[in-house]
Amino acid sequence: MALLVHLTPEKNARRIRRAGITAPGLERGVFCMPVLPSYVLSHQWLRELRRGGQRLFIAVHFRIPDDEPVLVGHYSDAGTEMTAAEAVSLIMHAEDARGYQIVIPRSIAPTELHRVRHVRQVTGWRYHPNAHGRRPCACPACLGRGEFKSADLRRRLSPETPELTKPELLEQLRNPDNEDDLINALYGLGRRSRGDVTDIAHLIDHANPEVRYALAYALHNYRGTEARRLLARLTTDPDPEVRDEASKRR
Repeated sequence: MALLVHLTPEKNARRIRRAGITAPGLERGVFCMPVLPSYVLSHQWLRELRRGGQRLFIAVHFRIPDDEPVLVGHYSDAGTEMTAAEAVSLIMHAEDARGYQIVIPRSIAPTELHRVRHVRQVTGWRYHPNAHGRRPCACPACLGRGEFKSADLRRRLSPETPELTKPELLEQLRNPDNEDDLINALYGLGRRSRGDVTDIAHLIDHANPEVRYALAYALHNYRGTEARRLLARLTTDPDPEVRDEASKRR
């Protein structure tokens, strides 16, 4: 039996002990890592997950059959299907296992749980595995509002040009001079208060994947059935980076 670990906010602990780990919508599944000799590699996703706003995470250990099919690979690709035992071996023997993940395309039953425990909250990488030691980026895609020291980083690294207001962003979205205007407007709207999703819905089939990626980023700030439907469509986008961003924002 393969022993795996899933990281989740502490507030989910009681529900998970009672009902197991639910795969949201089952479009992708339950994201996890094998329990490796290296504590850091096993829990490498913790700091990146904390960027979403939840401050305290726990580790949920569970077991699945060795021959169960799963998806495994680096977060930048769509993943390869193989058995759970093969996936664990692939990550364990990878030259650099940072950024790898296993996706189980189903929920995990309570009877499959092994234990739920607290973990150190400063383990792993943020932004991407090789980000440490590099100058951080203050753009909206890399540095969201509310992240640790985000206001300080934005003051130090952002250009002096003031941010556009929401009406200015909508005008730029309606009358862009180029695709960069579209992308910048979407990132700006993704940092604003909730609005009408019909303002951006028409970009769902845009030919440029960078525009669709920015759309997935912006949609996390919109509520309602239509916003959820658009994000669900983007989780099946032909571009893997768009799919990953949409899955993360759902």
